[in-house]
Amino acid sequence: MMEIKNRTAFRDYFFEDKLEAGMVLAGTEVKSIREGQVGFVDSFCYFDKGELWVKNMHVAEYRFGNSNNHLAVHDRKLLLNKKELKKLESKIKEKGYTIIPLRIFFNEKGFAKLEIGLGKGKKFFDKRETIKKRDTEREIKRHLK
Repeated sequence: MMEIKNRTAFRDYFFEDKLEAGMVLAGTEVKSIREGQVGFVDSFCYFDKGELWVKNMHVAEYRFGNSNNHLAVHDRKLLLNKKELKKLESKIKEKGYTIIPLRIFFNEKGFAKLEIGLGKGKKFFDKRETIKKRDTEREIKRHLK
């Protein structure tokens, strides 16, 4: 199974909740995702008229596409249940929370899914603590071998 992760999200945010969402995509977008041509730089999710959208997610144009090829950067609609949407929308209204795309993958049926996370931004000192913890764990593993 192919999977593309948003590595910077885990460095910059604490995540409270994670959900899997379907996406409304064009055929050439699915082909580009299968090739791994996705970028998450500055991407985030927002609500518009009760629907959840992902903004600034770069899916490169399909190289074998014709004149009907998709745009590389545009807003893409996410598909979730009403219950999940209401839960996320109420959390977003609290100060400091945002919805960040974490990874794109294909499920067993072959559908492209986007894992989103409800996150709260880390402060600079939190980032340093995370780096220190990761380094100490790496040292411990190195000494145990």
